[in-house]
Amino acid sequence: MTPAIQRFIELERKKSEVKKYFDELQAAVEAVSKEIGINGHFQDDQGIVYQIVIPKGKFVYFEPVSYVRTKRAGEERGDLSVSKAKELGYDI
Repeated sequence: MTPAIQRFIELERKKSEVKKYFDELQAAVEAVSKEIGINGHFQDDQGIVYQIVIPKGKFVYFEPVSYVRTKRAGEERGDLSVSKAKELGYDI
């Protein structure tokens, strides 16, 4: 078995776990959207700012509600700009 095939099999076996995670994350996003509304926002204990948004669209699968966030340590950029987070009143 080639390394590429071995890697594929490892990943494919994790697919159901990953799908379950993303399904749970989407349910959590929808629950938060019901609490704080579209364009609602909050900050976590690590200083990351999240905003609930309606996505502009994606290929194949369209989520009715999603989120954007500021970057984490080690990331080049986040979906929510630091300037927008500051505009929303967060100390970044």
